Amino acid sequence: MYSLERDVVIPAPRRDVFRFFEDTRNLDRITPGWMGFRDATNEGPPLHIGMHTVHYIRWFRLRLRWTSRIVEYEPPVRFVDEQTSGPYRYWRHEHSFDVVDGGTRVRDRVQYDLPFGILGNVVHRLIVARQLRRIFDYRERRIQRLVAVGDSSVR
Repeated sequence: MYSLERDVVIPAPRRDVFRFFEDTRNLDRITPGWMGFRDATNEGPPLHIGMHTVHYIRWFRLRLRWTSRIVEYEPPVRFVDEQTSGPYRYWRHEHSFDVVDGGTRVRDRVQYDLPFGILGNVVHRLIVARQLRRIFDYRERRIQRLVAVGDSSVR
């Protein structure tokens, strides 16, 4: 089992930041283009426990369907999604939102595991861990840019 934790402070009120992150349509705005991300969720915001989200991503030349379910939902404090089908053997992503000086701290805690045993461990070490860091680095820069230009969906 692997884990990834990231924090970023967004200079905007928690209510607005939470609203931005709970709208699955915003995911393509904060996901790197090289992932070929596409949201195909049938339900719109707000999230709710039991809601299924559907996304498509590209990994190398493979087009993968990734389905998750919202298993915890406490607006505007946190929500948790777990993969029900997709590229990982296990994926649990907790999004939390804390009021801090200067705005809202967004904390991502991801626990995940890959299929294929020892081969999965090798792929993680060589490719996946680095890709996940790049994705969350991009996400942090992108959300900061959206706030900096005064994007009304974040404020």
